[in-house]
Amino acid sequence: MGEVSDDPRRRVPRTDAVLADARLGPALATLGRARVKEVVVAAQDRARAGEIAPEAVVDEVVATLPLTSATLRPILNATGVLLHTNIGRAPLSSAARDALDLAAGTTDVELDLATGGRGRRGAGALGALAAAVPDAGGVHVANNGAAALILAATALASGREIVIARGEMVEIGDGFRLPDLLESTGARLREVGTTNRVHRADYADAVGPDTGMILKVHPSNFVVTGFTSSVPVADLVGLGVPVVSDIGSGLLAPHPLLPAEPDATSELRAGADLVTASGDKLLGGPQAGLVFGGADLVHRLRRHPLARALRVDKLTLAALEATLRGPLPPVRAMLEADVEDLRVRATALAEKVGGMAVDCAAQVGGGGAPGVELASAGVALPVEAAEALRLGADPVLARVEQGRCVVDLRSVPPEADARLADAIALALVRAPG
Repeated sequence: MGEVSDDPRRRVPRTDAVLADARLGPALATLGRARVKEVVVAAQDRARAGEIAPEAVVDEVVATLPLTSATLRPILNATGVLLHTNIGRAPLSSAARDALDLAAGTTDVELDLATGGRGRRGAGALGALAAAVPDAGGVHVANNGAAALILAATALASGREIVIARGEMVEIGDGFRLPDLLESTGARLREVGTTNRVHRADYADAVGPDTGMILKVHPSNFVVTGFTSSVPVADLVGLGVPVVSDIGSGLLAPHPLLPAEPDATSELRAGADLVTASGDKLLGGPQAGLVFGGADLVHRLRRHPLARALRVDKLTLAALEATLRGPLPPVRAMLEADVEDLRVRATALAEKVGGMAVDCAAQVGGGGAPGVELASAGVALPVEAAEALRLGADPVLARVEQGRCVVDLRSVPPEADARLADAIALALVRAPG
């Protein structure tokens, strides 16, 4: 009996006693009792297994409680890839974040306060989008870029043919291929040209009574060089069918740093009947599919039954409007950052944490401006630091190249430099060697 009574497992505190500890009060308020109880039970199990002392259960719970109810963790993007798909592409502006907080409650998203009746859903966001691209007679928002294109293809070409250049039959990421997406609408694809060359005559010969639309797709993830030719939108106008241009990256107007990147304004001026794009790339907003075009054609898409399944929620509408009407979004600030300023920041960071200030090359990423390198600066660290940075309490994603870890500052906002320095200092202590 003495051995049983001395069993340390008997000293493991009861669940209700742990939950009553004052140190868990804030967590109970932010995470809820059920989530905190899960952590308590896990700590009790560790104590019973002899991994921690019974008296350390509450300390273990405090140390392992998550900060929020969501499992997503904030990450500092030091890869130099401005739109990194794996970490959520465009970071939102402070204005867009404030709009999300406002929209999280009950709002007038579809209510006319003056009459008390139903209002136009997302009128503010649609108005901001129309103001940003005045050449568009109509605008619409779907839940992502692929959805915008699928809506256009369904409304214009379901059961008919889509004429598309063979070299524009792209894979858009994670194994999703454009031909598969388009064929899911019930359309048939009519490929024209070869992998590297296509001419206007190829399109003209393919267009017939069964053609629903011509589709131009910007190859946003790769560059084909050498013996190549493509046909611009302006040369496809007049073939007797709607021309849809999928520009991908969400650039609304020409940008001097990205002269080869298509934009919605230029494509419409060239004669495109519809332009589709993504909101979470170069626009710098939330994930959304943007549609621009003639008023009648956009209205046709908006009233299509599929539009209901692809519509965005109030959070997206709020963040999109704030992105369009608010200050310069972070992606544009990163894109337009002065390389000399980046070098000054890199030198200061290297002096603070060690490592060596270096010049490097950043890129847009996320299906935008393929092949374009942006002069940048950062800090080179031992290659082992990359893993330590990624696994730290405040994770940092850097890149590994030429046998070293490079922390590229073009993708890090200046206000995060102190936070980055602290994360690097801790990582260098933990990194092997």
